Order: sequence, then C-alpha cells, then structure tokens
Amino acid sequence: MPKRRTFLDPVLLARLSRKSRFTALKARLRTRLQTMQAAGGERAPRGGVKANGDHEMVIASYNVHKCIGTDGRFDPARIASVITELGADVVAIQEADKRFGRRSGLLDLKALERDAGLTLIPTSEEADGHGWHGNALFLRRGEVRDMRRLALPSAEPRGALVVDLELPAGPLRLVAAHLGLLRRSRRWQVRSILDAIEQGPRVPILLVGDLNEWRPGSKSSLLELKPVFGPLSQNHFSFPSYFPFIALDRVIGSPGLVTAMQVHDSALAKVASDHLPLKATIDIAAALKEMRGHEELVLNEVGS
Repeated sequence: MPKRRTFLDPVLLARLSRKSRFTALKARLRTRLQTMQAAGGERAPRGGVKANGDHEMVIASYNVHKCIGTDGRFDPARIASVITELGADVVAIQEADKRFGRRSGLLDLKALERDAGLTLIPTSEEADGHGWHGNALFLRRGEVRDMRRLALPSAEPRGALVVDLELPAGPLRLVAAHLGLLRRSRRWQVRSILDAIEQGPRVPILLVGDLNEWRPGSKSSLLELKPVFGPLSQNHFSFPSYFPFIALDRVIGSPGLVTAMQVHDSALAKVASDHLPLKATIDIAAALKEMRGHEELVLNEVGS
C-alpha cells in the first residue's frame, strides 16, 4: 500500500515546487496564513542579528526534533552544523534528549564545542543526558550563577530551566522552556514560570523556546507574560521548517532587552529539523537602564 502523503509533506512539496503554478499558489497561501496569524499580534524588532560590541550578544532557540530531519534521517552532525551557522553566544535547544525510557542525550557535543565554540551547561539528572525534559543550554562565554529545574504542570512531561548567567555583557536570567500542546496546560505552565522568575536578584529576563502557541491577541495562552516580558510577537514564522507559517518558537525579553530578531532559514536548516532556529540580539545594558528608569519612576510616584 503506498504511503499516504499530506499537503505539507516535504517530499510532495519538493515535487510540486517544480511547477510554476504551484509555486505561486504556495506563496499566496503562506502570505495569507501568516497575515491571519499575525493579526492582533505585536511586532518584535526585526533586522540583521549580530553583536555590536561587548554590550550586545546573540541568543538562539532551536527545537531540533530529536535530531530527525524532514527527510526522516537521524543526523546530530547536521544539527550541529546548523547551530554553528547561527554564530550565537547562548543557545537553547528543545528535544535534545530521548523522550521515553532513559533520557540520554542526542546531540553531537564534540562538534558543537569544536565548530561552534559552545559548551553544554550541565542541567540533566542523567549522567549521559543533555538537558531537562529535553531543554538543553549551551554557552560560549560567561558563568552560571544559579540553575533551577522546573517541572511544569501538564498531562505530559514538560519542563523549563531558569538559569542566572553572568555574561560579558552583564547579568541575565534565562528561561528555556518547551510548553505543552494544550492551551490550558500552557496557561498553568506560564504561571509556574512567572512564579519562578521572581526569585533572586532583579536582572533582565529572557524567555526562549518552543512555546507551542500560535494564537494572537486575547486567545493566546501567553498573555500573562506580557506585563513582565513586553511584546508577544507573532511575526517570526519558524514551523514547519520547509513551509513556515506558524510562530511557535519565541524570544521574549524584558523591556529594552531584545534589539533585533530573525528566523534562520538556511538550506540546511530547512531539512535538519521540522523547526527553524530563531535568534535575537540582546542589549543587557539597555535593559538595565530601562529597569532603573522604571524603579525611579515608581519611587517618584510613591514620594509625590
């Protein structure tokens, strides 16, 4: 019996793409879907992502789909090559471990250290694991001041990492998460994350990961993040990698922190995983200045 294909099957799309009529139809369809999703969403900074001096750094998030590409191949070396392309200083990975049984790691750590200059931050409870509930973190330069594992409430195993970093650009609390498939579960998980990030010193905060939410506006399960993190952008489409029209992957920062953002859509990234990586430039000094300005405003209002 022949294998059943769906409209978004990458092999079928590749065959149809040779026909000019389908290429035009695909472009119109993607534009329409993206417009529908972005309606009511807020715009995040766009533009080229790069670090301009010591005060800025590049952060990336990538759901590697357990290193299985859209061609069905398990290829950790290919994932490592895509991560190297990013040129990021800090990288958050989702689905870095086996999901069932022993949660051993799936990434090529030697290639990531050799080619990308990235070192794994120890977060796994397993000796051969790479992350916590599949969430792994890699760092080029800097120190880890504190690390907490969050078991997020859900009908399925989900988790997040809350890591306090001392980076060359300054202090940063990084939250790396992979939220659930059910909207109700995501709301509970968001509340758990908000409770966790209140602990510790006041520093700029960045939430990155596959948040599994495509709905804009009042329908979004992420609304409670807005007072802390600012704009909940919907205009960076990363899924599926070969026909991206859904913004599942997010980089959401404290006011002033995120200065540029883009989807990394290289030819290799389009086949290495079913998600495209998302990367952003952050300016920790600018975010600290915003925080101090807000605190002074509050003090002035209290004293008046």
